[in-house]
Amino acid sequence: MRDTDDPRIYAALALPIAAIENGGLEILRAGIVDDELHVGARRAFKDPKQWGEVLADIARRIAKLYADETTRSEQDVIAAMRTAFAVQLGAHAAPPRRKPARKTAPRRAVRKAKRR
Repeated sequence: MRDTDDPRIYAALALPIAAIENGGLEILRAGIVDDELHVGARRAFKDPKQWGEVLADIARRIAKLYADETTRSEQDVIAAMRTAFAVQLGAHAAPPRRKPARKTAPRRAVRKAKRR
């Protein structure tokens, strides 16, 4: 999807108003050129776990964008992204979470309780 018909023009997004008014630090830029992803990034954080938080926030914002512009729900979009993310990182998609099985008392304890 391009904002222009001229393939020689890179259709960049506008800077956020808050960045124009207050300054800031760009940490990530991504674009598609000739059907290939190109990324520019800076390390930005001491702890790489913070990138996980950033990527999760980006995913939530993208899910909202899809929900606002299509008939898909935010939860549906996040589930699709989670599956693709896991596959691309070489992991299997996590199965849906189920409530943990309720621990039951051993049969011997149950029989003793019935006798009393």
